[in-house]
Amino acid sequence: MMQNIDAKNLYKENISHINVGSGQDLTIKELSEIIKNIVGFTGEIIYDNTKPDGMLQKLLDVKRINQMGWTYKTPLKEGIKKTYEWFCKNHTNIRI
Repeated sequence: MMQNIDAKNLYKENISHINVGSGQDLTIKELSEIIKNIVGFTGEIIYDNTKPDGMLQKLLDVKRINQMGWTYKTPLKEGIKKTYEWFCKNHTNIRI
Protein backbone atom coordinates (compact mmCIF):
# COMPACT_ATOMS: atom_id res chain seq x y z
CA MET A 1 0.00 0.00 0.00
CA MET A 2 2.69 2.49 1.02
CA GLN A 3 4.66 1.67 -2.11
CA ASN A 4 1.66 2.22 -4.39
CA ILE A 5 0.06 5.35 -2.92
CA ASP A 6 1.59 8.83 -2.98
CA ALA A 7 0.68 10.73 0.19
CA LYS A 8 0.70 14.01 -1.76
CA ASN A 9 -2.28 12.74 -3.77
CA LEU A 10 -4.13 11.89 -0.58
CA TYR A 11 -3.63 15.40 0.79
CA LYS A 12 -4.84 16.89 -2.50
CA GLU A 13 -8.07 14.92 -1.98
CA ASN A 14 -8.34 16.21 1.62
CA ILE A 15 -7.67 12.75 3.02
CA SER A 16 -5.91 13.27 6.33
CA HIS A 17 -5.92 9.68 7.61
CA ILE A 18 -6.54 6.10 6.57
CA ASN A 19 -7.87 3.53 9.01
CA VAL A 20 -6.10 0.17 8.94
CA GLY A 21 -8.03 -2.79 10.28
CA SER A 22 -10.09 -5.84 9.48
CA GLY A 23 -13.47 -4.15 9.50
CA GLN A 24 -14.63 -6.69 12.08
CA ASP A 25 -15.63 -5.84 15.62
CA LEU A 26 -15.28 -7.75 18.87
CA THR A 27 -15.84 -7.04 22.52
CA ILE A 28 -13.14 -6.62 25.17
CA LYS A 29 -14.39 -9.91 26.66
CA GLU A 30 -13.98 -11.70 23.31
CA LEU A 31 -10.48 -10.24 22.87
CA SER A 32 -9.45 -11.18 26.40
CA GLU A 33 -10.65 -14.77 25.85
CA ILE A 34 -8.63 -15.01 22.62
CA ILE A 35 -5.49 -13.80 24.41
CA LYS A 36 -6.18 -16.03 27.42
CA ASN A 37 -6.38 -19.11 25.20
CA ILE A 38 -3.29 -18.24 23.17
CA VAL A 39 -1.05 -17.60 26.16
CA GLY A 40 -2.48 -20.53 28.13
CA PHE A 41 -3.76 -18.49 31.06
CA THR A 42 -5.91 -20.74 33.24
CA GLY A 43 -7.02 -18.18 35.78
CA GLU A 44 -10.23 -16.21 35.87
CA ILE A 45 -10.59 -12.89 34.11
CA ILE A 46 -12.43 -10.47 36.38
CA TYR A 47 -14.17 -7.44 34.91
CA ASP A 48 -14.82 -4.37 37.04
CA ASN A 49 -18.40 -3.51 36.17
CA THR A 50 -18.31 -0.46 38.45
CA LYS A 51 -16.18 1.38 35.89
CA PRO A 52 -17.60 3.12 32.81
CA ASP A 53 -17.92 0.99 29.68
CA GLY A 54 -16.35 3.58 27.43
CA MET A 55 -17.21 3.57 23.78
CA LEU A 56 -19.46 0.61 23.06
CA GLN A 57 -18.16 0.11 19.54
CA LYS A 58 -14.60 0.71 18.39
CA LEU A 59 -14.96 -0.62 14.87
CA LEU A 60 -12.86 1.22 12.28
CA ASP A 61 -14.36 2.19 8.95
CA VAL A 62 -11.98 0.55 6.47
CA LYS A 63 -13.88 1.35 3.26
CA ARG A 64 -11.28 3.89 2.15
CA ILE A 65 -8.29 1.56 2.46
CA ASN A 66 -10.24 -1.30 0.88
CA GLN A 67 -11.09 0.96 -2.08
CA MET A 68 -7.36 1.57 -2.47
CA GLY A 69 -6.84 -2.17 -2.90
CA TRP A 70 -5.67 -3.14 0.59
CA THR A 71 -7.31 -5.74 2.82
CA TYR A 72 -5.95 -7.49 5.87
CA LYS A 73 -4.35 -10.89 5.33
CA THR A 74 -3.78 -12.08 8.88
CA PRO A 75 -6.83 -12.81 11.05
CA LEU A 76 -6.63 -11.34 14.56
CA LYS A 77 -6.24 -14.69 16.38
CA GLU A 78 -3.43 -15.73 14.06
CA GLY A 79 -1.70 -12.35 14.42
CA ILE A 80 -1.84 -12.48 18.21
CA LYS A 81 -0.58 -16.07 18.19
CA LYS A 82 2.33 -15.23 15.86
CA THR A 83 3.21 -12.16 17.92
CA TYR A 84 3.15 -14.15 21.17
CA GLU A 85 5.30 -16.92 19.65
CA TRP A 86 7.81 -14.34 18.37
CA PHE A 87 7.92 -12.68 21.78
CA CYS A 88 8.55 -16.00 23.54
CA LYS A 89 11.30 -16.97 21.06
CA ASN A 90 13.03 -13.62 21.47
CA HIS A 91 12.84 -13.45 25.24
CA THR A 92 14.43 -16.61 26.56
CA ASN A 93 13.06 -16.28 30.08
CA ILE A 94 9.50 -16.88 28.79
CA ARG A 95 8.16 -20.22 27.61
CA ILE A 96 5.13 -21.10 25.52
